[in-house]
Amino acid sequence: MRRLYGPAGWTALGASAALLFVAVPLLSLAVPPGSAFHLSQYWVTLLGKIMCYAIVALAMDLVWGYAGILSLGQGLFFALGGYAMGMYLMRQIGREGQYQSDLPDFMVFLDWQAFPWHWWNTDQFWWCALLAVGVPGLLAFVFGYFAFRSRVKGVYFSIITQALTYAAMLLFFRNETGFGGNNGFTDFKRILGYPIATAETRVALVVATGAALLGTLLLARWLVTSRFGRVLAAIRDAETRVAFCGYHTLHYKLFVFTLAAMICGLAGALYVPQVGIINPSEMSPANSIEIAIWVAVGGRGTLVGAIVGAGLVNGAKSFFTQAFPEFWLYFLGLLFIAVTLFLPRGVVGLFARRGAGAA
Repeated sequence: MRRLYGPAGWTALGASAALLFVAVPLLSLAVPPGSAFHLSQYWVTLLGKIMCYAIVALAMDLVWGYAGILSLGQGLFFALGGYAMGMYLMRQIGREGQYQSDLPDFMVFLDWQAFPWHWWNTDQFWWCALLAVGVPGLLAFVFGYFAFRSRVKGVYFSIITQALTYAAMLLFFRNETGFGGNNGFTDFKRILGYPIATAETRVALVVATGAALLGTLLLARWLVTSRFGRVLAAIRDAETRVAFCGYHTLHYKLFVFTLAAMICGLAGALYVPQVGIINPSEMSPANSIEIAIWVAVGGRGTLVGAIVGAGLVNGAKSFFTQAFPEFWLYFLGLLFIAVTLFLPRGVVGLFARRGAGAA
């Protein structure tokens, strides 16, 4: 029983769930639309979105659950990855836009004559995929280096990451930055030459997201069970003692912070073609706070708890925003308070405790 509720058991459960999320959309293609087992386009998209959120939650759990770094800037890295993929998707529209120009409609409307420098080579998928993970990783590396070198930690680190996210959101709202202003990017047509709105393409995107979720889970599991993960946990619990033992804690913290940012960028790149839009509201500090709530609800420091939390909270959000839209934020706040008071180890921690008691 203890093995079932141990880290290896939970990881196996999470991997099985990720494989199931891949198999269900694939099987739905073979089921006729009239069947009760057919998965509608709405549910395929929702499943893909939740898996993208689960990847972000895993990244947050690496940083917060295992390294003890409460970063409220993960939403920024997620949005940067989304914008990188959005640039590629906008280039694929070609002359099918309203103004029938090689430039996106918003650039024609603003009387731009050519693409700005940062749009260079964005008509190439491989380049935008590289930007999706490289830009968030580079920003996290530079920001994290100076923050960790200055020994900024705790609530102060949370505040400055939130300030960074808010500053980036204001920057992307400006039309002259070349990112579509407050409207962002939307009305995508194709990805890799395939129509983006077809059922086959959407299922392929969900399958790719499920594979990314599984790969991220296995990578995170390998990291936290390695010597690196043990040092990371020691830094979380007693950083000063670890430093006295001769470890360069800055290097460990910087590595996991940068890796988590790159994972968030990957999730953002998978998210945008499925939802069909990316705008500066994705950088809202409230979104980064919500990511922390997913991890807290599922169980901080458990990996699979991050996936469970992302699924539970976003599943509830999908229901409440349709049935009771005015009460969603109250429910989210109540959920976070209830988990903090009664389930400090999250939902997964509750089942683990019951499993230990049964053993």
